[in-house]
Amino acid sequence: MLKRELIRFFGSLTRWFSFKHRSLLRTLLLILALSVVTSFYFVYYVMQPPRLSQKAQPPVPHIRCLSDPDLVNPELQAPGKHKSSERLQLAHRALLVVEAPNSRNGRKLKHFLNSLRIEVKVVSKSKTIPSLSNKKSARYAVIVFENYNSYLKLDSWNRQLIDKYCRDYHVGIVGFIRPPREDGTHVSHIDGYHLTLQYRLELEDMKLNFDSYVWRVLKPGEVWKGFLPGKWSVFHSNHSTYQNLAYSRLSSRYLEFGVSEDSHLKGFKFVTAVMDKGEIDGIPKILFGYDLNFWLHTVMMMDTLSYLSFGKLELSLDRYIQVDVDDIFVGKEGIRMTVDDVEALVSTQDRLQKDVDGFLFNLGYSGGFYLSGNDEEDEGDKKLLDYRNKFRWFSHMWKHEQPHKFSVEYVENSMRLNKAFAEEHKILVYGQYTVAPHHSGVYPVHEPMYKLWKEVWGVKTTSTEEYPKLMPAWQRRGFIHSGVMVLPRQTCGLFTSTIFTSDYQGGLQGLDVAIQGGETFQTILTNPISIFMTHLSNYGNDRLALYMLESLVSFLKCWTNFKLLSLPPVELGFKYFEMFPQEKEPIWTNPCDYYRHKELWPVNKTCDRLPNFIIVGPQKTGTTALYSFLNRHSSVKSNKPSPKSFEEIQFFNTNNYYLGLDWYMDFFPQRSKPNETLLFEKSANYFDSEVVPKRVAALVPRAKIVIILMNPIKRAHSWYYHMRYHKDPTALNTSFHDVITANEYAPAKVKRLQMRCLSPGLYAQHLVRWLDYFPAKQIHIIHSDELKNDPVSVMESLQKFLHVEPLINYARYLRYDPGKGFYCVVQDSGQMECLGKSKGHRYPPMDKATERYLRRYYKKNNTNLSKLLSSFNTEVPEWLRQDLKEIPAGKS
Repeated sequence: MLKRELIRFFGSLTRWFSFKHRSLLRTLLLILALSVVTSFYFVYYVMQPPRLSQKAQPPVPHIRCLSDPDLVNPELQAPGKHKSSERLQLAHRALLVVEAPNSRNGRKLKHFLNSLRIEVKVVSKSKTIPSLSNKKSARYAVIVFENYNSYLKLDSWNRQLIDKYCRDYHVGIVGFIRPPREDGTHVSHIDGYHLTLQYRLELEDMKLNFDSYVWRVLKPGEVWKGFLPGKWSVFHSNHSTYQNLAYSRLSSRYLEFGVSEDSHLKGFKFVTAVMDKGEIDGIPKILFGYDLNFWLHTVMMMDTLSYLSFGKLELSLDRYIQVDVDDIFVGKEGIRMTVDDVEALVSTQDRLQKDVDGFLFNLGYSGGFYLSGNDEEDEGDKKLLDYRNKFRWFSHMWKHEQPHKFSVEYVENSMRLNKAFAEEHKILVYGQYTVAPHHSGVYPVHEPMYKLWKEVWGVKTTSTEEYPKLMPAWQRRGFIHSGVMVLPRQTCGLFTSTIFTSDYQGGLQGLDVAIQGGETFQTILTNPISIFMTHLSNYGNDRLALYMLESLVSFLKCWTNFKLLSLPPVELGFKYFEMFPQEKEPIWTNPCDYYRHKELWPVNKTCDRLPNFIIVGPQKTGTTALYSFLNRHSSVKSNKPSPKSFEEIQFFNTNNYYLGLDWYMDFFPQRSKPNETLLFEKSANYFDSEVVPKRVAALVPRAKIVIILMNPIKRAHSWYYHMRYHKDPTALNTSFHDVITANEYAPAKVKRLQMRCLSPGLYAQHLVRWLDYFPAKQIHIIHSDELKNDPVSVMESLQKFLHVEPLINYARYLRYDPGKGFYCVVQDSGQMECLGKSKGHRYPPMDKATERYLRRYYKKNNTNLSKLLSSFNTEVPEWLRQDLKEIPAGKS
């Protein structure tokens, strides 16, 4: 614009001097004007350094607590203590009754409960209520109704079932009030409960009942000011069973008269949440007049779950916060930190330390970019080093490289350059913690990274957002691999590109929403340990990270009883896995199934070396024979043998799993024809393992599962003699009958042998577990007797199930060996290759008493198996039909 004005000015001067009357004075004036303008232009455009944008004035945190003026001292109430012995008979699980399988509010409730790490059983209101108790314990600590009206209108049988369960086990009910579909209905009465509901009100402002013992996380002395979202239902009752929990006012948009300045603290006459203490029917309930789309209800719901479950579903009030400032010294000119920004960082840290015990910023640096900004920013780099001892430092990479894209030698050199930089500049690096740029190498796990971290830095802890994957954020979890604790990281809504307020979606108002009950607040609410990822650029210019952190801490202190803490990363890792020990074991997923993980997977690695199908057992049913038959097919390739477990990898069920994905895939060959060759593995003890189905489904969810079933009585007998053949002392010194009938006082070795004899034969119990993770169409069941007596037909059916091409005639490749008593593989030379001498044994006959005992033992499970088999393309085998007949009378 200034250039256009200069051009216009020069044009005017030219036109003025174009008149025929010129003088020396005008000429001198022209020369003087041109000199002034030229000098101004040179100073303004040439002498000034280039700038990306004008330096903004950073916003100042403005959150202040608004206390209820009716309370003398809002700080006097301590958090409610909900724990009692009643919780001991409750499971850490909730039953959620929804209006429809995919209802929006139902999904939100389920996700919120899951974010609190509460296991949830979801059932539609039209379905039969599942089994609620298990002998002397309750299967659910609380029952939640998406629509409380669904509870009131339950059929007589289900209503009696739930009410009796709630009274017997002191289980409470949570209900959300939804208006009737009839638009004209504004008021209704709940018969027998002395409660009236008023619907479709628009409200504003909210405060809580200070005297309620429900509140634990919530600090009830505060007032929320603002219009409440949507239309609400409110409660009216004078009965003593009800305690009002929350109050609101009718929206001022409906008032015809003016309001005074302090009116927002008066007129709280509308009850938006209520507790029924159970005086009428013996069942405690907490009812909400709106769903979880109002932020305060999420905190109230958290306290409700804790209160109604006697503390079973509560989380600690301790909240650990770690803030990583990534990319120190990294960033293009114009977005880096200046001296003033560094001073602001130190000042903010000092203030945060008053409210967050032990707080320090963790600075992740890449030394290769030191002093690579403009003059002001280079001074900022130097100022950071002046304050080096005020922060906790950790290493990125020397030039912010993504390690998975480079050789091991290059990555090691980069790490050592960064280490040398720290030594040169006297930076005391906290080497036991590190974060890789862009999560490279952390997950999916790049084994060289973990090895180099330990060798160069002695790393014990890192963090990532990518496990198991970025979204949804509430599903992020931790794991331990190769001795390194990997903690879940959060983003707090700020990213590398969020430099100015206008860069944030919704501007400062949008950021305030995230802080005041929104995404950032919910992160702290549902996670006892939060690691926030921020970047250097978030601390320069508008300093949005500082604004966010100070505002968040202020809001948390206003509205919650959380104790805010911070620990060094390794101590934080120990604390995390002390809280969530079940997360120590990783769950490997296929890096090529998720685009973000595929980007973090080295280009020299491939997901083509994962199996298309797995033979899972159980043991002693013919799995080795099937393995050898499949290997005769030119388009089917098995894994390489293991030095310890021969043809079985035993990855998913043993400590081999912790060796990682690279270890597993190294067992499989490169496919000669990627689109035609099928890879498989066989590990016969996968079938009855509790953890295997989940692990297999996580890594190869589209893999096909092959199971071989034989009479469980014969299988148990065979396993016992298998152990005798291998000189097991317990089997040699204890009869089969004594093993299978051993009681709880038997020696531990006998009990272990008993379990390996009997447990794998509980086919229905194990098959149900596989069906939890794989649809029936991906599971193929083979009957052991058919595999032994007619393998050609079995292999034809299996080829069709696997869609393997070409479809070969196994009659050419299998031949019965009378001496062995089973079929062997025919080689191209015409010779037969049979299984070893450990196969095909003939065992002594089983005595009748032992057989009767086993038939009784397996009868219930076999009955369930016969029902399950209808889900598969298979007939009920002859042995199963026989075993389901009446067991002859007699003593076992």
